[in-house]
Amino acid sequence: MGFLSPPATVDKREYWGFSFYDWANSGYVTTTGTVLFAPYLTSVAEKAACGFVGTTDNPCNTNLSILGLGVSPGSLAFYVVTVATLVSALFLPVVGAIADRLANKKLLMCGFAWAGAVAASCMVFVGGGRWVLGAVPLFIGNLCLGSSLVVYDSILIDIAPPDDRDTVSSRAWALGYAGGFLLLLVNLAVVTFHDALGMSQGTAVRLSLLSAGLWWGLFTFFPYLRLRNRPPRNVEVVRSGSLIRQSFGQLAGTLRHMRAYRMTMLFLIAYLFFNDGIQTVVSVSSTYGEKQLGFETQVLIATILLVQLIAFFGALVFGRVAARYGAHKTIAGGLVVWVLIVVAGLLLPPHQIVPFLTMGVAIGIVLGGTQALSRSAFSQLIPKGREAEYFSLYQAGERGTSWLGTLLFGLVHQLTGSYRPAIVALGIFFVIGLALLAKVDMRRGIDEAGNTQPAVV
Repeated sequence: MGFLSPPATVDKREYWGFSFYDWANSGYVTTTGTVLFAPYLTSVAEKAACGFVGTTDNPCNTNLSILGLGVSPGSLAFYVVTVATLVSALFLPVVGAIADRLANKKLLMCGFAWAGAVAASCMVFVGGGRWVLGAVPLFIGNLCLGSSLVVYDSILIDIAPPDDRDTVSSRAWALGYAGGFLLLLVNLAVVTFHDALGMSQGTAVRLSLLSAGLWWGLFTFFPYLRLRNRPPRNVEVVRSGSLIRQSFGQLAGTLRHMRAYRMTMLFLIAYLFFNDGIQTVVSVSSTYGEKQLGFETQVLIATILLVQLIAFFGALVFGRVAARYGAHKTIAGGLVVWVLIVVAGLLLPPHQIVPFLTMGVAIGIVLGGTQALSRSAFSQLIPKGREAEYFSLYQAGERGTSWLGTLLFGLVHQLTGSYRPAIVALGIFFVIGLALLAKVDMRRGIDEAGNTQPAVV
């Protein structure tokens, strides 16, 4: 696999350890977060609210009562993601500050991963009308995923020099799509041939959810064994108090000095907008396909498989394009394509698989590339000693933890009763993100952060 091999300047053992955490968590992100769990939880919530699972011809229009508020069953999963991310806004920066002060980063990363894997595996028990039993593991899984990725993303700076980060990030992301593709392919077979296997479709879905948790937990041992620990560097000294108190002190210091890194903050704000759009499109796509367009679960899984396959090559291609034209311009081009995708989503006809697959191909081309290059571009703008802390802020908009997008999507659906205006409303995130990204001067930002200038940005 020469196209996935590490650059000459990167240690091979650490490169594969780093890359395989993308492989590990992508099983959960793809099977659970992207394809199966949101529509499954919606069906469980509909059964609790209405006594039956809604269809396009016979929708469930009764709300659940949660803390005295009426919540549409079709919006429940997106609200859970929203709440998880709001909690993350308080929790992840502290995780990042602690990670920057620890010599054992990999244990912190893998600890969160294993906790999330346990929560993900517990989704196997969700059934009947027990939507609470589904909402709680989804909340814990998303929070643990974000926490592990805070530490994981910061490790990119440790293992790759500036000129090789686009390549390492893109190839790791591509390997993640390969892992997600493989597990989802197996789960497609289980869900499709559930009768031949002697089980109901619900049981097949629950076993697939279990497989995603086990995949995440077991493959996390690979980075744990391959990555090495490094001592903290350039950490702001807080002379008294516990590790938690010292970490809050470091975070407060970073917040006070943010104005000195204007380009870093501008890039971060741009990313939070356009990645909210990306993550929301990904997380709602299966629900949109099932509830709005009338496709069966097998069609949705096959479509996501196609997206995963195309995204594998898309991430590699984006890495090569960035090596020639720079990550900044390549990301901007990808965002233009995302705007066209959400507009096309509004116009998709129901029960017509070819247009749906065509949109899936378009998503696959830009999905991995925009995210992988955003990670490597942001790494160039972070002051030394605060890598994990800055990536904790970055994770507020990372995959599976978007909140403005899922909130907007859920509200528009609740107000209109349709997912079509909800999907096109997401275009605003890409437009705002692109406008802010255009104002980012990468070379100025790298100088402000005191980092080495790569040959191409």
